[in-house]
Amino acid sequence: MNKKNLKFEILDFKLILMALLVSACSSNSKNPDTNSVKFKQYYVKGEELYLKHCSNCHQATGTGLGLVYPPLNTSDYMENNFESVLCLMKYGMKGEVIVNGKSFSQPMPGVFELTDLEIAEIATYIYNTWDHQRGLVDVTEASRVMDSCVAIPN
Repeated sequence: MNKKNLKFEILDFKLILMALLVSACSSNSKNPDTNSVKFKQYYVKGEELYLKHCSNCHQATGTGLGLVYPPLNTSDYMENNFESVLCLMKYGMKGEVIVNGKSFSQPMPGVFELTDLEIAEIATYIYNTWDHQRGLVDVTEASRVMDSCVAIPN
């Protein structure tokens, strides 16, 4: 092997190594950090709040209740409407919602007394349980979303 070929092989190796490092770093930013203490605290508290405020209708397993209350465990609505889901926790919803191609029209009462932190905790739980893997929903993100919510009239 001559020096010219060796230089190209080293250059190719460096480029491949750089591409792998960039790929690894960018994929880590997409993967939720579920090992942090903060995530674990939010998740545990979120589960407790979910069981207290949400599971009666959506069930502990997130499967919903027939065509009365929609599922959360596999929910295209949840995946595509993150901000609306956070608003719904506090302010509820009236009218029809389509989840996984099925119509649900039972009004959803909100839990007005939930704080932004509690909404972040519930969101962290539901968005990281079953097949969801969003990662931490920080209170600052929940507060930003809640500032844009519109309360539904009673």
